[in-house]
Formats: sequence, structure tokens, C-alpha cells
Amino acid sequence: MLALDDVGPYPRDVPITIPADLLPVDGRFGSGPSKIRPEQVDALASVGRTLLGTSHRQAPVRGVVARVRAGLTELLGLPDGYEIALGNGGSTLFWDVATCCLVERRAAHGVFGEFSAKFAAATTAAPFLDESVVTSAPPGGVAVPAPHDDVDVYAWPQNETSTGTMAPVSRVADNGLVVVDATSAAGGLDVEVAQTDVYYFAPQKSFASDGGLWLAALSPAAVERAARVEPTRWVPESLSLTTAITNSRLDQTLNTPAIATLVLLAEQLDWMLENGGLAWAAGRSAQSSGHVYRWAQEREWATPFVPDPADRSAVVATIDLAPEVSAPTVASVLRAHGVVDVEPYRKLGRNQLRIAVYPAVDPQDVVALTACIDHVVAHLV
Repeated sequence: MLALDDVGPYPRDVPITIPADLLPVDGRFGSGPSKIRPEQVDALASVGRTLLGTSHRQAPVRGVVARVRAGLTELLGLPDGYEIALGNGGSTLFWDVATCCLVERRAAHGVFGEFSAKFAAATTAAPFLDESVVTSAPPGGVAVPAPHDDVDVYAWPQNETSTGTMAPVSRVADNGLVVVDATSAAGGLDVEVAQTDVYYFAPQKSFASDGGLWLAALSPAAVERAARVEPTRWVPESLSLTTAITNSRLDQTLNTPAIATLVLLAEQLDWMLENGGLAWAAGRSAQSSGHVYRWAQEREWATPFVPDPADRSAVVATIDLAPEVSAPTVASVLRAHGVVDVEPYRKLGRNQLRIAVYPAVDPQDVVALTACIDHVVAHLV
């Protein structure tokens, strides 16, 4: 446990101790990097001499990549012809991959938070593309792009990690690829991947691994688009989707990946599949987030940030606190007791708690967390 002097904006004159019997078994509720289960760490330790520090071009590591690709294919229920590709760098890098390799002339974006805005900024700034069409909503709302005759990519996030909102995933038009950012959604929210052409994500959220990789479920149309577009413009090899696809089919990446990340990801996929697949994993997150939203609505000093219940994320719950309850103080007291990473997204600037409830987070720990918050607030008001 941290010393209170090590944290915070903590009020030194109001010491608050949370009883040990209220604390969650595991106090990690971060929106990414997220909780990694102890069993994953044990599995990683077990391959310390056989996989870590060995060539990613040889069969043992390529076997882990094959396991990841097969596991994602099963978990997401990929339609015939779709395939899993992966590459170095996270979703931030994939925005550049998509800008260079998937947008032929013009993109349309749904923007309703920090991360969806960054992808829209990337395609708008590209000198070889027309200015993007942006449909936006303020934080707490949801925006999905509308059909446009001259658009060839429609892009939006299924889940906005910065604000705790989620959007529907379905084709909005027949004249473009549907490219969905699933960074904090994949593995924790239900989805029909056939409604997309590119469903891309990183492994440090629902998949309880480290960052540094992007992964994408690609339709045949997306593969064809990249093969056709890339020869028409200069694309660095590190951003080439076609190169990533070629390497992925060999169960490897263009450059050396973090093997530990792959092992943790493979273990999480196995755990999800053994317990019932995506329906089970999404149901577990929905159980946890449902508790958080009900808990907030039952208190005079807490309110779900997202006003429309249909838009509230099932994997990242954002809760506004009344002005008399300092969210930084609550978060500091929790952190002093080993309950961490419930601070809001830094640029949102609200008196808020942000609680990630990805599948690895035990629903009983979520119940314990809200009991701890109740205890802290009782000493503040």
C-alpha cells in the first residue's frame, strides 16, 4: 500500500482509511493499459526460456502468432474471406496505415471524443486526399457519419475510451469501406464484423496485454483496396497494409514484435474462448458496467456522464461527481489504498471518475470499488 504522502491532491488534515474488508481483491480499473490476470503472467514466466529472447521468424513464436490469429477469428466469428492482420505499433499508427492504404480519395468520420478526432485529423491533413467529411458530437454524445456520394471510407469508433460512449456498428452506405476503431471495444462488446471492412484494435484493453501492436479483421474488399491504392502513392514499408497482410499470412510481423505482448494476448484469448467466447466476455463487462451505472443513479452526488443510456459504454463507465465531492481527492484516497487508475481522461477536464470494466476485471471487484467510493465520500461531505 502506498503512503498517503506519496499521492495526490489528498487533504492531509482529513485522513481517510478504507477498511481492508471493503477493498477489491485486485484494484486495477484502468482504461488502458488494463488489468492483466495473474494466470497470464504465470504463463509468460513459463515460456521465459523457450520463447522470450528467441527469433520471431522461427516456428515457436510464429506458433503464438498463429494462435492469436486463430483465436481472434473464432472469438469475433469472422465471416468467410475475412482475415486477421497485425503489425507493429498501436491503433495510433493504424490511423496512418488506413490514411495511406485504405482511403482512396475522401473519408467521412464520426467524431465524438479525443481518439476519433485524431483519426479524422490524420486523413484531413494528408496532402493526397480531399478534405474529410466530419460529423461530430460533443463529449458524451455519439456521431456516426452519414452517406456521401464522393466518400470511399466511413470511419468511427465503436467505443470512445476518452468519454465512455459507444456507437452502433453497421454499414451506413454501399459506396465505401467501413473502418471501425475497436481499440477499447474488441473483446468486450458484441459486434457483427460483417458490418465492417476493417475492425481494428490494440491488445492493451479488453485483451489484457501490453500495447505496441495493432490488429485488424479485414474483409476481402479492404485487402483489395490496399493492393490497388498503395501502388498509386508513396507508402513507407512500415505503414504498408499490404506488407502487413503478407507477413501476417506467414504468422509474423514485418519488424520484431514484443513477444511478451503476443503471449499475454494469446492467453487472454484462450481464457475468453474457454469461458464462452465473445458473448460471455461482453456479458461479463455489461454486468460490471450495469452495476456502476445503477450505483451512480442511486446517489445524489453521482451521475452517469453520458445522458442517453443507449450510448453508455459497457466497458468504460464515466461518472460525474457533484461539485462538493472532489473526484481528484476520491481517486487519491483510492490510490493510497491500492485501488488505481479511476481518474478521468486528462483532456476532458471534468470532476469525474472513469472506471474500466473490461472482461478481466472481476464483477465482484467492481462492487467492492463502489463500496470504497461510498466510504470515501461519506468522509468528505
